[in-house]
Amino acid sequence: MNRAPGTPGRSRRVWASAVVSALALTFAGAGQASAADVNNARNAGFEAGLGNWTCSANSGTTVSSPVHGGTAALKATPAGQDNARCSQTVAVKPNSTYRLSGWVQGGYTYLGVTGTGTTDVSTWTPDSGSWKQLSTSFSTGSSTTSVTVYTHGWYGQAPYYADDLSVFGPDGGGGGDPEPTVPGTPGGLTVSGTTASSVSLAWNAVSGATGYSVYRNGTKVTAVSGTSATVTGLAAATSYSFQITATNAAGESPKSTAVSARTRESGGDTGGDLPEHAVTGYWQNFDNGAAVQRISDVPSAYDIIAVAFADATGTPGAVTFNLDSAGLNGYTVDQFKADIRAKQAAGKKVIISVGGEKGTVSVNDSASAANFANSVYSVMREYGFDGVDIDLENGLNPTYMTQALRSLSAKAGPSMILTMAPQTIDMQSTSGSYFRTALNVKDILTVVNMQYYNSGSMLGCDGKVYSQGSVDFLTALACIQLEGGLDPSQVGLGLPASTRGAGSGYVSPSVVNNALDCLTRGTGCGTFKPSRTYPSLRGAMTWSTNWDATAGNAWSSAVGPHVHALP
Repeated sequence: MNRAPGTPGRSRRVWASAVVSALALTFAGAGQASAADVNNARNAGFEAGLGNWTCSANSGTTVSSPVHGGTAALKATPAGQDNARCSQTVAVKPNSTYRLSGWVQGGYTYLGVTGTGTTDVSTWTPDSGSWKQLSTSFSTGSSTTSVTVYTHGWYGQAPYYADDLSVFGPDGGGGGDPEPTVPGTPGGLTVSGTTASSVSLAWNAVSGATGYSVYRNGTKVTAVSGTSATVTGLAAATSYSFQITATNAAGESPKSTAVSARTRESGGDTGGDLPEHAVTGYWQNFDNGAAVQRISDVPSAYDIIAVAFADATGTPGAVTFNLDSAGLNGYTVDQFKADIRAKQAAGKKVIISVGGEKGTVSVNDSASAANFANSVYSVMREYGFDGVDIDLENGLNPTYMTQALRSLSAKAGPSMILTMAPQTIDMQSTSGSYFRTALNVKDILTVVNMQYYNSGSMLGCDGKVYSQGSVDFLTALACIQLEGGLDPSQVGLGLPASTRGAGSGYVSPSVVNNALDCLTRGTGCGTFKPSRTYPSLRGAMTWSTNWDATAGNAWSSAVGPHVHALP
């Protein structure tokens, strides 16, 4: 049977009839809610876990991100013959009208009610990359004292999220959630980034808040549901004052302590305030035997921290990010975000990496390019990332990846960090898809850190074959990029941090430093010596900060100072 998304157990004609009935109730019977109306659902925001809710086949759990309001939301995952149905019995009054609503995100999501004693109704939406409100209305029969409210997904589709459900109407006596109180004042307001025309802000979540308002110089300029925002349309080289308030149905909190930010001068650059010579390290959002770290554990030698990795979604080109709190010894999303802000305050950049060995993100048309740009920008804003790393080891389409990256840059602004980590085979020729993409976005590209590992012997720029594990291998392959059109400041050497970091290609830190000296100073070379030097070479990268920590941070302790001392 073809299981196309639709309304289970109903024909299209009956579904259409239900929609008409629901709409008729909305406009003809719902009317204006009275002062006595309440939300009859219990644990409507999942702040008490799955209390009062039952999910089929153990398909539901609560998560701390993404959330629409408060600190928790439902995540339900369809699998096999199960559509991830989560339900609650809600006490209602007979012969009454109720408005059913909820906020959803992710895969195909349905919201409905059964046992009304009149016409059961439901509503649904296809997959959504941001929170979307579903709502409908129903009436109860003359003897109806309870109904069953439910959400569910669809077979074979991505997980869905739900939050802040409401069965609003006369009090059924079932003890719904207490009325909300005005939330507290947000704390921790910081400036997470600036461009010539924008300022990015981040702050701490407030319990009970469903949204936040942003004030510039005392005037409200935008409202958001998350704990970060970017205020655009600002004048270059100008100072502004910002404050945040928390909001919910009960009202708005007092304004936060103000922070000041000055926009950049006009023009900008492709690395923000990144050092001329920089060290990049990948941070593992998983436990594979390397030292488990928090972002705060990453040594200060690293200038760019690439968080590995974003996750593909069911939408072509789109990504999301899920912190592996369980695998990282209980590291929470709030701690993760705070650690990112602390690193940024110390002058470091933290970016989200897309891809990896098992990455399945595919950008092959304009629609998926738009999905990529929109979703990466959403992840950047949610967590405060400074940019994105492209580590797609299963190929990429230069036409549409270029389109996606330019769209993302337009959203994020000129200070966005854009890095790439192609394999050696990807950068052997300017006709290769990765090399072409890098050249296509050269004006917004920060650095290409080619992976000098797991490749075997390769051709250098002099047409000779060089084996892994030597200064010649590093310098002769870097020469291809340096002479192929990339600026030296956009070229970095990517190496494993230890013998356990990659299957092959590890070289000691002293070999890395010799290669850096050969390329920038003309000293420390092997048999291959470049025809000229490249003093502005960006630096080096390693996989990973975790493997580096496992080996006592020997890689960053040796390579870090050497990179920062380059000419």
